[in-house]
Amino acid sequence: MRTRRRALDELDEERLLRLVAKGDRAAFDELYRRTSPWLAVRLRRRCADEQVVAEVMQETYLAVWRAAGAFAGSAVGGSAVGWLWTIAARRLVDAFRRRAHHAEPPVAAAERAVVPAAEEEALAGTVGGDVGDALRRLAPELRQVLQATVLDGLSVRETAVLLRLPEGTVKTRARRARIAMREALA
Repeated sequence: MRTRRRALDELDEERLLRLVAKGDRAAFDELYRRTSPWLAVRLRRRCADEQVVAEVMQETYLAVWRAAGAFAGSAVGGSAVGWLWTIAARRLVDAFRRRAHHAEPPVAAAERAVVPAAEEEALAGTVGGDVGDALRRLAPELRQVLQATVLDGLSVRETAVLLRLPEGTVKTRARRARIAMREALA
């Protein structure tokens, strides 16, 4: 068992997904061990409700177990963690839609002042001065693309999937964001 565990430790996430597609439970456990902490943090950045995050995590890994064979991988320029994040992001959007469809927001929530998102606060804390000011002045759609590609390190294809935009739109917005940042910092 120890040698099997050690062998799985040496595999990258893409190879683990290939084994999961063949029904390898130990590979799934290793993939979960490696990616679940990171995925939970990213989901918590976008949703403060722990119950929703736990539900999305469960749905995501269930989908990974069932659909690991559909992962195209590096053959199409994707990565295993990008594919995993895409599944989680879609499940999170679905959870938000279900909640919005089934429940009215509490009165207290409707009256609350607008609070900056956790990502905005983190961005302000890590990127200060002129750069931080320039980032905050960017249009939201440009900032989203810049955050996904630069801060989250996603490829154009992964960003396109995450934001549900055509790749060309992602490239255009990234270029517009860089130009706006250059002008703001000149």
